[in-house]
Amino acid sequence: MAQAIEEAQTLVPRPKLIVSSAFQFDPEAAKDIDETHWPGVTLLKAQMNADLLTDDLKKKRASNESFWLIGQPDVELRSSGDDKYLVEVHRFDYYNTKTGGVELGGVDKIAVRMLDTDYDGRNLYPRQVFFPMAGENEGWEKLARNLKAEIDEERIEAYRGTVSLPFEPGEHKRIAVKIVDDRGIESLKVLEVE
Repeated sequence: MAQAIEEAQTLVPRPKLIVSSAFQFDPEAAKDIDETHWPGVTLLKAQMNADLLTDDLKKKRASNESFWLIGQPDVELRSSGDDKYLVEVHRFDYYNTKTGGVELGGVDKIAVRMLDTDYDGRNLYPRQVFFPMAGENEGWEKLARNLKAEIDEERIEAYRGTVSLPFEPGEHKRIAVKIVDDRGIESLKVLEVE
């Protein structure tokens, strides 16, 4: 990805918009796109619908999108005291191909979110997993039933919310928050812990 951006920077005239498309974005490639500062040029990620891989499954209707654009989640990292931190997910933005506008994706549109409290910059290791949209008999409750295990009801409610459980930052002093929206589109936000 870094090489593609470097090559694009040699183009004359300079582009105003560069769109990178993939079926799934590797965290490193996504980081290259998200962290590149190029004044006057917008860099976007477009996730391709997996149906494009199989001719028989390609969607035939014009109302179905083959490419989706989603912004990084708007997250807040704050201290909870005792050298511990909390992460709250507020929202995310996505591009609506039908209207041509950017729309708000609230937390009610997040199917699952994951938190890596010691992100090494290469591999996402979710140490906390949340199901904000999960109903009473879904998410962790469904898993508990299927495993015939007992799960703390208060914890289940905590894993349904928008605020993480308190955590101590790991040796890399970096966290990663990954969300998957209600359409199955993924987005990643990486933050340094001071």
